[in-house]
Amino acid sequence: MKIGKIQKSLNRSRCSSKNSLILDRTDALYALVDPCCLCPHLCGARRLHGQKGACQAGPQPKVAAALPHLGEEPPLCGQRGSGTVFFSNCSLRCLHCQNYEISLLGQGRALTIDQLAELYLSIQSKGCHNLNLVSATHYLPFVIDALHRARLKGFQLPVVYNSSGYERTAVLTLLEGVIDIYLPDAKYGHSQQGKNLSSVSNYSEVNRQTIREMYRQVGSLVVDTQHLATKGLIVRHLVLPNGLAGSRQVLRMMMEETAGQTPISLMGQYFPTPLAKENPLINRRITNEEWCQVLKWVDIFDIPQGWIQRPERANKSHYIPDFSSEYVFPFMIGKGSQQCLKD
Repeated sequence: MKIGKIQKSLNRSRCSSKNSLILDRTDALYALVDPCCLCPHLCGARRLHGQKGACQAGPQPKVAAALPHLGEEPPLCGQRGSGTVFFSNCSLRCLHCQNYEISLLGQGRALTIDQLAELYLSIQSKGCHNLNLVSATHYLPFVIDALHRARLKGFQLPVVYNSSGYERTAVLTLLEGVIDIYLPDAKYGHSQQGKNLSSVSNYSEVNRQTIREMYRQVGSLVVDTQHLATKGLIVRHLVLPNGLAGSRQVLRMMMEETAGQTPISLMGQYFPTPLAKENPLINRRITNEEWCQVLKWVDIFDIPQGWIQRPERANKSHYIPDFSSEYVFPFMIGKGSQQCLKD
């Protein structure tokens, strides 16, 4: 048998093995949705019987937007964009969420599993470098079921799990071998701020366990010859005014849990959303002094400085998403990044 035929045979075997793995994990995830224990809330909602969980999600996946995103970290968006699917609702209730229209207000459209699978295939057909699942925790059985169906039709992109960082370790273990790249937030260094700003009392403890498990599964970031991510972990941290993100504690945690091997995506583009404007502690942009202090801590803890988004370069209007728009983000207008989600 020629080498080319042998390689094709091996690829088919690997594909079949992964499809079987994903199917098994799908069955295990469906067992966790009714009563629901997908996220750390463990709310026990009978989701498949129409009862909404703590996240306000129901019995079907709900999607607000899907498009080639050009504003993600460079190893994810490359030249053709990261194929980003924005899921509606969220297990957190962050006062400062820039996606509050979908995470808190629940805007979006319910899809069948087959429709979601076709959406993944549409993203692949647009030439995106990966499939980027944003806030998918509360829809995981449906999301992974759709992935299995899409793979049977030729879907092959790496999968990015773009998360709030508030996950159950037991659920994450079911994603091992399914997810290629983890992209969690590390929002707070103190759980008190998680309680005040996101309505969960144990964020920092859960977040530490989340990042530990993600790092165990995929390790340090791996890129190909085109500098595109193929596997690994990237952690995001949004700097908040008045030190409310506990950035020093977050960076220390990253050093401890990933041996200082995980790059950080440090974001300075915070702006107060309507709910945040009502809170005097977070109703302003961060100052240059606050930003520079966090950069000093990055150096002190020797964290690989992956990417930084400086406050002075963050045009507020560019980062306000409009989920009714064909492009979602103003900076992507005219760049060929229209919505894949059609009426």
